[in-house]
Amino acid sequence: VAVNRVSKVVKGGKRLSFNAIVVVGNGNGRVGCALGKSNEVQGAIAKAMSAARKDMIEFPILNGTIPHEVEGRFCSGHVWMKPAVEGTGLISGGGMRAILEVAGVKNILTKNLGSRNPFNTIYATLDALQKLKKKEEVKEIRK
Repeated sequence: VAVNRVSKVVKGGKRLSFNAIVVVGNGNGRVGCALGKSNEVQGAIAKAMSAARKDMIEFPILNGTIPHEVEGRFCSGHVWMKPAVEGTGLISGGGMRAILEVAGVKNILTKNLGSRNPFNTIYATLDALQKLKKKEEVKEIRK
């Protein structure tokens, strides 16, 4: 999703390193993301991929969209998601779009209401997806 070059100022000058935010998914309701750091870009991406595969979450997908409206927060990141009818498409941007694409969501309306920082947006999106419930779970809660 994003690769950043960071520098540490030391006695002998600047030491450059990289960090990468990576999103992985199975296209059927499982998605994970992680941050990897290394002195090389490829190393940072590889570390992030490995960590993201270990830390995946699962959420329900109903006819290519989410079952109900949901909001998620992480630090100053705040996202809103609403299910959409077939043919609407993936109306989303930034890190949110990357997560929803790899998760297998085809039709959804989203809005980034808080920070536009990719890190905060991604983790706010994951928070929202974790809050999703299946219809059966909602029925049990309402009894």
